[in-house]
Amino acid sequence: MSAAGARPRATTRHGVVEGRAEGRVFAFKGVPFAAAPVGALRFAAPAPPDAWDGVRDAGAYGPTAPKVPYPQRFAALLADPDVPGDDCLNLNVWTPGAGPGDRLPVMVWFHGGALTRGSAAVPVYDGSAFARDGVVLVSANYRLGVLGYGLFPDAPANRGLLDQIAALEWVRDNIAAFGGDPDRVTVFGESAGAISVGALLAAPRAEGLFARAVLQSGAPEVYPRDRVRPMVRRMASLLKVPATAAAFTAVEPDALLAAQAAVLRRSGPLLGGPAFLLVTDPDSLPEAPLDVVADGRAARKIPLLVGWTAQEHRLWLAPSGAMRLFDQLGPLAVALARHRSGKDRLAVRELREDLPGVSPADLVGRLLTDQLLRDPLRRLAGARREAPSYLYEFAWPSGLPGLGACHALELGFVFDTLAVPESTWLAGPDAPQALADEMHAAWVRFAVTGSPGWEPWDGNGPPKTFGGPEREGAGEGAEGDAGEVRREAATPLVLP
Repeated sequence: MSAAGARPRATTRHGVVEGRAEGRVFAFKGVPFAAAPVGALRFAAPAPPDAWDGVRDAGAYGPTAPKVPYPQRFAALLADPDVPGDDCLNLNVWTPGAGPGDRLPVMVWFHGGALTRGSAAVPVYDGSAFARDGVVLVSANYRLGVLGYGLFPDAPANRGLLDQIAALEWVRDNIAAFGGDPDRVTVFGESAGAISVGALLAAPRAEGLFARAVLQSGAPEVYPRDRVRPMVRRMASLLKVPATAAAFTAVEPDALLAAQAAVLRRSGPLLGGPAFLLVTDPDSLPEAPLDVVADGRAARKIPLLVGWTAQEHRLWLAPSGAMRLFDQLGPLAVALARHRSGKDRLAVRELREDLPGVSPADLVGRLLTDQLLRDPLRRLAGARREAPSYLYEFAWPSGLPGLGACHALELGFVFDTLAVPESTWLAGPDAPQALADEMHAAWVRFAVTGSPGWEPWDGNGPPKTFGGPEREGAGEGAEGDAGEVRREAATPLVLP
């Protein structure tokens, strides 16, 4: 890589890219790792990108994968820029200006968004702090919703996962040109990104493409095909076309997204229902990843850093008003949650003892997120493997009313981007920089050494805790308008 001046250049296998200086680091954005998924490639496995002559500009984020926007109550909290264009299978690289031969550790980020939303262009995911601290940071887009996870009889399953594997193959083949070491790659992701990382641990095609893994608030999971297939069938009914990839390819993109938005209204991360999800598949994911990894049949030598936030559920329940509803239902809501989560009465009693004064709504949320996140992540971390596993909990409560230590709140701390206006949308004003320093340093340390700085988890005892309640009444007031507080705290950037 030539790092002279404000326009650094790097030579990839497909051509030369020209990035930008951003402070003391260099950024290359919108670099294609696969061909544009349009036409016959819309529902196909990712194909290699075309080579180019001359110098390709890599100074701005590339197109984001087609998606539907968040409902307004969540859009007020979660930034999700939409960059138009077909070439959505692209990635971004931040590097400290190193060149071939420097062999710096690499981290590859896969974003969350329920496999239907999100992108690598979210400002909170800016990789400058990682590059500042000696890590080459890569963030990648992948196909979402029906394009990435719709189940068809005439198209490969788990196409979004195949996109992620293609991005990792690009890293293997090209990252040395940016100063990175292809043998020291850490994959990390949050929510759906962590579910993806869990799948990558077990995917045969991903073997050897990374050495360490971080799962933030998402556990390895696959779903029965009968739960995923209805999404395509419902869309086909709305579109009045057969439920095949060939028929969906002929549908205009805007009509496809409109039908997807309609069927998504009937699914949710906590309450279930059909959704776009990973499935077992002979080619991409032969077995349930949690079983394969926990049994020691995959990823035995890959150190893991896994964890969650203390009140994951509040992101989903507080803005929607469900917290108030569950509190009103009281014991009935708890009984329904206990049944759905498969917990017995003893487990509920123990939770009440661990969480004195817990409200019915928080107890419901804890039961459901234990089932979805904490229990499988504990199983993963406690598996008999050759490599260590490290467990954490993020417990600092948001400054916005009702959110507490909710899902996705830790992201600005991990990326050390609290100064980015979009970080305040979820955290509120005055988030503690010292906590971001601590958490970000742990992620860097894990990428560099394989240990975040505390003892591996042995299957017992509490996780490492980041933060904790620091203000009276933090996390209370579920009925508060978090979006309104966010708008007072920061003016959102206007992005394309």
